[in-house]
Parts: sequence; C-alpha cells; structure tokens
Amino acid sequence: MKIGIIGAGNIGGNLTRRLTALGHDVSVANSRGPETLKDLTEETGATAVTAAEAARGAQIVVVTVPLKSVPDLPSGILDGAADDVAVIDTGNYYPQQRDGRIAAIEDGLTESRWTEKQIGHPVIKAFNGTYAQDILDKGRPQGTPGRQALPVAGDAPAAKQAVRDLIDQLGFDTVDAGGLDESWRQQPGTPVYGNRGDADAITKALADASPERTAEWRA
Repeated sequence: MKIGIIGAGNIGGNLTRRLTALGHDVSVANSRGPETLKDLTEETGATAVTAAEAARGAQIVVVTVPLKSVPDLPSGILDGAADDVAVIDTGNYYPQQRDGRIAAIEDGLTESRWTEKQIGHPVIKAFNGTYAQDILDKGRPQGTPGRQALPVAGDAPAAKQAVRDLIDQLGFDTVDAGGLDESWRQQPGTPVYGNRGDADAITKALADASPERTAEWRA
C-alpha cells in the first residue's frame, strides 16, 4: 500500500520504520525539507518528500504534526491522493505545553474535528495516546492474549476499517471509539490516553471518560 506520512517526529518516524518493514511504500515529509530526512530514509528505505508531495497516490495519509502547525500545512495537501484515501490524525491539543490557545477547541470542538476543518478532509483519530516506542516494541500477532489495543474514532466506515486493518498489521487490536464528535473520549487527560490495556480495558476506559476538559489541558 502507498502511505504518506506528514511529520517525522517520534510517532511519524516510528510509523515509517514499522510500515516500511511491513513492505508498504512510504513517503515521509517534515517541516524542514527532504534533505533533513536522509538518516531516516537510509535506515528504512522510505522516500523523503515535501509535505505538499506526501499524499500523492497515497491510500493512507498520516498527519502527525503539532496542532499549532496544522494551519501551516500546504493548501491542497491531499490533492493527488487516492480517491478513497484514509487520513489519520495523531494530534493532541497541548495548550499550556506547546500549542497556545485554540478558541474553537476551548469552546468544545473535538481536537480532530478542528484538524479536519483545517485540512478540508475527513480524518480518523488514532495513535494520539500511543507511546511512540510501543509502535516498535509492543506489537504482537493477532489472537495473542492481552494484545494491546488502540482506540480509533471517525465518521467514515470504510476509512476507519482501513485504519483498523493497518493497526492490526502493526500488531495491535483496535476498539471502535465512535464518531469524531465522540473522540473527546481519547483526548489527553482521559482514562484511555496512554493506556496500554487490551481491548476490554480500552473499551472500559472510553466508557469512563468525561467530556469536561481538566485545567491541565485548557489554555
């Protein structure tokens, strides 16, 4: 499968490593230019591209940049992607720690719905509460008892299934966390955020979430 990854930080870099190892054709971009990704591409065999090129022909695109940087992504960033492209948003709103105040999120819009509005395409929220090192170390074969599970939220059934299938390839179970308007259940500060549990534990953590954003996660 052709996969574009926009953002080469901890999550983006480790997804590049695992997805190339699985045989996928991965293009990866960052904000500083392809020439700065030489070490990653030599290690993995991925292709370094500009952010504007990352989605070309891609069946799955991963947007894994700081929320404050999402509005700065190139206009039409998904132009040239496959017609049925699934877009994964791994982002989190860290107002005090990194992103500053984003009024719409403070007023109750879910983080991924905000990102969706910025890029002009539906997104599937996944990997946002996952430790980057776990992508390399914690994957297990399907059916392994206690296999770690990740929550996945989104409105488009086909795109959500494509993302869940990809996560299964990476070695993790998934739990359907509902539509994007329910994705507050996996935002920072919720019981599922950073939770390494199996599918039953993740299902319970999602159910136990509160929509009230705590002071630590408000501007």
